[in-house]
Amino acid sequence: MNAYEVVVVGGGAAGLSGALMLARSRRSVLVVDAGSPRNAPASGVHGLLGREGMPPLELLDRGRAEVRGYGGSIVSGSVVGARRDGDGFVVSLEDGSSVRALRLLMTSGLVDELPEVPGLRERWGRDVVHCPYCHGWEVRDQPIGVLATGPASVHHALLFRQLTDDLIFFRHEQPAPPSDFASRGITVVDGPVAAVEVTDDAISGIRLVSGRVVPRRVVAVASRMVARAGFLDGLGLKVVPHASGMGEHIPVDASGRTEVPGVWAAGNVTDLSAQVGSAAAAGAFAGAQINFDLIAPLH
Repeated sequence: MNAYEVVVVGGGAAGLSGALMLARSRRSVLVVDAGSPRNAPASGVHGLLGREGMPPLELLDRGRAEVRGYGGSIVSGSVVGARRDGDGFVVSLEDGSSVRALRLLMTSGLVDELPEVPGLRERWGRDVVHCPYCHGWEVRDQPIGVLATGPASVHHALLFRQLTDDLIFFRHEQPAPPSDFASRGITVVDGPVAAVEVTDDAISGIRLVSGRVVPRRVVAVASRMVARAGFLDGLGLKVVPHASGMGEHIPVDASGRTEVPGVWAAGNVTDLSAQVGSAAAAGAFAGAQINFDLIAPLH
């Protein structure tokens, strides 16, 4: 089997930043990249200083080139399992191959679970958005509809209200929002939502079960975010509910270390709200911690 000092599972901003830090420290590192970044549907990365508006896939292409430039290896594939083996780990890939590592860095990201409303998934990352900091400027001054999915949707509505004077809160199946919504210029529409209406490849409205169609150009929805970590079951490492109620994550300490010795995690797999910049920073920091652990193990 191929053997590396560190195997990084996930080739997004966190994984590539961790790999870059390790490769620059002359560690043998392999990144296993499934090639399905969460932000792929978006037209650009936002809030990342020096790279504002860069297409997500271009950013990753640059990151791969940088990692390879320092001797790191990157393969396309999906990890399906990992197990302890002596003083290290064996990582199994979907194609049947395996690689060995002394340390693991989990940066596999998360999956956004959306309400079962036709049209949401198809428009996700385009005119169905979730983050006012990632997409807000691009949808400013447009008619926005916030589709309630839970308590966080109230916060969502207040944030998007900063960006437009035309905001409607669709209760869908959730309790009534605070009574001060009207004074804040937020209209509330009762009743469950049936579908997102699309005309000429753009959202044109939100259709209620009653048949009423409310014209909108953008839908904001808070997804339930679940870490991609099923392949870690063999190590006894499982996702747990996040304290925020936003979904499920892998808990880590301040260095990115998980409860399983030799395994670190960084990015959205542990921090559900991490944007590209903070995910990259966490990956780089975890990479540095892994390098130090290889020098002076704490376990």
